[in-house]
Amino acid sequence: MADTAKLEIAGKEHEFPVLKGTIGPDVVDISKLYAETGAFTFDPGFTSTAACKSTITYIDGDAGVLLYRGYPIEQLATDGDFLETCYLLYYGELPSATQRKKFVHDITHHTMIHEQMVLFFRGFRRDAHPMAVMVAMVGALSAFYHDSTDIGDPRQREIASHRMIAKLPTIAAMTYKYHVGQPFVYPRNNLSYAENFLHMCFAVPCEDYVVNPVLAKAMDRIFTLHADHEQNASTSTVRLAGSSGANPFACIAAGIACLWGPAHGGANEAALKMLEEIGTVDKIPAFIEKVKDKTSNVRLMGFGHRVYKNYDPRAKILQASAHEVFDALGIKDDPLLDVARELERIALSDPYFIDRKLYPNVDFYSGIILRALGFPTSMFTVLFALARTVGWISQWKEMIEDPSQRIGRPRQLYVGPAERKYKPMSERG
Repeated sequence: MADTAKLEIAGKEHEFPVLKGTIGPDVVDISKLYAETGAFTFDPGFTSTAACKSTITYIDGDAGVLLYRGYPIEQLATDGDFLETCYLLYYGELPSATQRKKFVHDITHHTMIHEQMVLFFRGFRRDAHPMAVMVAMVGALSAFYHDSTDIGDPRQREIASHRMIAKLPTIAAMTYKYHVGQPFVYPRNNLSYAENFLHMCFAVPCEDYVVNPVLAKAMDRIFTLHADHEQNASTSTVRLAGSSGANPFACIAAGIACLWGPAHGGANEAALKMLEEIGTVDKIPAFIEKVKDKTSNVRLMGFGHRVYKNYDPRAKILQASAHEVFDALGIKDDPLLDVARELERIALSDPYFIDRKLYPNVDFYSGIILRALGFPTSMFTVLFALARTVGWISQWKEMIEDPSQRIGRPRQLYVGPAERKYKPMSERG
C-alpha cells in the first residue's frame, strides 16, 4: 500500500499520497489539496514545494553531491568535456562516438549569428551592462529563426536548442568585444567549444592568438560545473515562461534576466568585488573580525551556499583549476589572488567558518579564475548564462514533453483590504 500523509483541517481529516523519487526526500502530493479542502499551502520561495518531476539533476546539499543524469559532477568535469555534458543533459545519456561526432559538428556549424544581428550592438550605449545586452540579443533570436519556434514540433525544438547552445558563446563574445571597444571576432570551426569562445573574446585582427590549452580546459570546466543546478530561480523562470507556450528563445532570455540578480548569478562578481575591497593580505584580519561581528553587516562573499551544507563539490574541482591557471599564466605576485589564497586558507582552518560550514564555493573560485583569464567582473554573469543555457533548454524541453505540466499559476495568501465601496472624490478625505 502506498504511503499517505494525513492532514486535518476544520476537524476533517484528509489523506494525500506520498511520492518517492529515485533518491532524495519523499514528496507529499498536494495537487488536489484545494479541490478537497478549499485551502492552499503557504511556502515563500517554494523552499518546500516540488513544482515538477525531473530526471535531469539531483542535489544532496548535506552530503555535497551534484549529479547530472545520475553522473557525479566530479567525473564529468574531470573526465569529460562541456559538449559531452550538453549531450547528456539534453538527451539523457552519454553519447556514443558517432553521436558525439555528429553533435559536436551540429553545434560547431551553428555558431554564427545572422549578420543583421551585428547591427543591433550599435544601438546599445558603450557603457551598457553586458547582461542587459545579453537579454536583448537572446530574445532577438526569435526574430531571425522563425523556423524553430514551433514548440509543438520536436524537430524544431531540437534545432532551437542546438542553436542556442551554439550561438550563446558568439553573442557573449560579441557582447564582451563591444563592451571593451574592440572589433568582433567571428567563430572558428577548427576550435573546440571553449577554445573558440576564448579566441572570439581575446583575439584581435592585428596579431595571431593561440589559445592556451590549460586556460581552455579551465573554461570548459567552468561551463560544465555551471551547466545545470536543479530548480533554482532562473531555471524555474524558464519553466514558468515556457509553461505559457512562449518560444524557447524568449524563455532563455527570461532565464538570463533572472540570473542577472546579485543573489543568483551575480555571486561570483560579488565575491571578486569583496576581494578588491579588502585589497591586500594585511587587511584580512580586520575584515575577518567584521565578518564575525554580527552587528557589522559585513558578509563573506563566495563562501557557504544555500543548498550545500557541506563543501560545494564544484568548488573542489575549480580549486585545482585555479592553481593550474595561475601556474600557466605565471601569476605569482597578484595582490588580489594573494588575498583569495589567504581567505581560502583561513576558511578551511578557522573553527568559526568550519563550524558554520562556510567553505569556499564555486563562485569564489570561478571569480578568481575568470579574472585571471582576463574577463572584467561585469562579464562574469554573462559567462554563467552561457554555461547555464544547456541546463535551461534541457529543463524547458522536459517541461514541454511532460503531459502533466500546466501553465504556472502560483497561489497567494491575500492580506489586503476586504471588499469595500468606491467613494466619489467629494467623499474622500
